[in-house]
Amino acid sequence: GECAWRGERRDALRVAAKLSIPLLTFDFEKQYRERVVKNLFAGYAAGQTPNPDVLCNEAIKFGLFFETAKKLGFDLMATGHYARVKFGKDGRAQLLRGVDPDKDQSYFLYRVAQEALARTLFPVGELKKSAVRKLARKFNLPVAEKPDSQGVCFIGKLDMGEFLRKKIPARPGDIMDPKGEIIGRHTGLDQYTIGQRQGMGLDVGGHTWYVADKDIKKNRLIVVPHAEHPLLFRSEFLVHDARWIKGTAPKMPVRATVQIRYRQPAEKAVIEQAGKDIRVHLNKPIRAVAPGQSAVFYQKDICLGGGIIV
Repeated sequence: GECAWRGERRDALRVAAKLSIPLLTFDFEKQYRERVVKNLFAGYAAGQTPNPDVLCNEAIKFGLFFETAKKLGFDLMATGHYARVKFGKDGRAQLLRGVDPDKDQSYFLYRVAQEALARTLFPVGELKKSAVRKLARKFNLPVAEKPDSQGVCFIGKLDMGEFLRKKIPARPGDIMDPKGEIIGRHTGLDQYTIGQRQGMGLDVGGHTWYVADKDIKKNRLIVVPHAEHPLLFRSEFLVHDARWIKGTAPKMPVRATVQIRYRQPAEKAVIEQAGKDIRVHLNKPIRAVAPGQSAVFYQKDICLGGGIIV
């Protein structure tokens, strides 16, 4: 895709000039392609729905960028994420939700290593977005009215489906209803995510159809005829490749809340060790649990960590 980095860098230069501070630019494109984009394609090819923002924070912003800053002698790093850091009695950094519930980005930061988190400042985490805009106007920053960024930065004007087709060949298969009847054809399982209700081209039975499951082995897409269908809900699921903010797992089992998507309400759950994985038992079933997405665990505003939904 067409990354808009040139425009972003120009904006950064304008702000740096306004504040009379130097601007250094680092090129991590090669590493980004290897550590983020490659993993994105692999996840979608396996029928999952990975989150590139989570991967980028871990590998690039709080990985390569943080290590580069250390080598240059910087003591701290600041980012524009809506999140907060506090230190517990044990001296370890804690990750907290941002004050603005509509902008909280702690969900994307659960894989950040303890060392990087302990040396990071989140200056807008204590503010609401409206207050940040007000301050930007007060200081006459040239980006004060800049729109919020939307979508995946490296895709540009393409939609996700078009982008995936650049690396993942189309592999059409059958679309099946809950009774096992074939009601259509899909263009490839990578083009769909659990809970999706558009883009299937179905005009059957007068229903609005929703993606409920993917049969990877048989290359079948399972759809259901309404948003509250039981196949769309799960009361438990597994999480693998867990990361914990403190660096070590809490003593299991743990009562917590779990968030399975950005801006989705967190639900009460009990999490326990299940071999190398984590099993999540929900107090009540939740809708559209998508493999490849992140499940992030909280106790009140404190983020414990999370992992990848199986």
